[in-house]
Amino acid sequence: MRQIAIYGKGGIGKSTTTQNLTAGLSEIGKKVMVVGCDPKADSTRLLLGGLAQRTVLDTLREEGEDVDLNYILKEGFNGIKCVESGGPEPGVGCAGRGIITSINMLERLGAYTEDLDYVFYDVLGDVVCGGFAMPIREGKAKEIYIVASGEMMALYAANNISKGIKKYANKGGVRLGGIICNSRKVDNEEELLEAFAEELGTQLIYFVPRDNVVQRAEINKQTVIQFDPESNQAREYRSLAEAIEKNENFVIPKPMSQKKLEEIFLAHGLVEQVV
Repeated sequence: MRQIAIYGKGGIGKSTTTQNLTAGLSEIGKKVMVVGCDPKADSTRLLLGGLAQRTVLDTLREEGEDVDLNYILKEGFNGIKCVESGGPEPGVGCAGRGIITSINMLERLGAYTEDLDYVFYDVLGDVVCGGFAMPIREGKAKEIYIVASGEMMALYAANNISKGIKKYANKGGVRLGGIICNSRKVDNEEELLEAFAEELGTQLIYFVPRDNVVQRAEINKQTVIQFDPESNQAREYRSLAEAIEKNENFVIPKPMSQKKLEEIFLAHGLVEQVV
């Protein structure tokens, strides 16, 4: 069983990428579970057709500790198992607790079955502290992929996440599997991401082009593979799934300084040098 955490800047498209990627894996017969680690509980929406799933924390508040697995785990598109950790009541407690609680409860209830090929953790934003670092701090997820784009703040966040991976690499055995570019159609975007990945000591494992069919699929509460299976974008997500399936390049990243990050942008003509 491969346990994978997906990190990246807030709003970069982690949940969309994760759900479409797992749909691609399910098409080639892989058994997959997605654990949403965001208090918004929207990490499995496309897989479940928009179903408002009961989160682990909500279930605990309403039902107590004595719950069945089917209270918190639902099957979505192509049999993908879906869980949402949820969060605390607004203004109360730490949302990271939901991740810790969810993983512990899933283990206790036997959700990590032997037939699973993949477990994906879709983690909130670029937070790599407290409960949000649980998948890598405790060695639950051995593989990390960072979703980024050619925007400065997306790469700043990716570099920051790499610092967290490096910190926990020796203790938990976690490794970076690569950067997934969710394109924003920035000038020289693919070349920039390749240079950024190389500097980190990793790879640009896949470049996902921008296509409006993604938005249309989301409006219809479906993955692209379900909504328009013959589209070019559906083929891109299948190729991303294949790249993840075949990947054997896992590294401890080498985070760069802010100065080096800015130099990479300058080298690709994306920012003007201040004189």
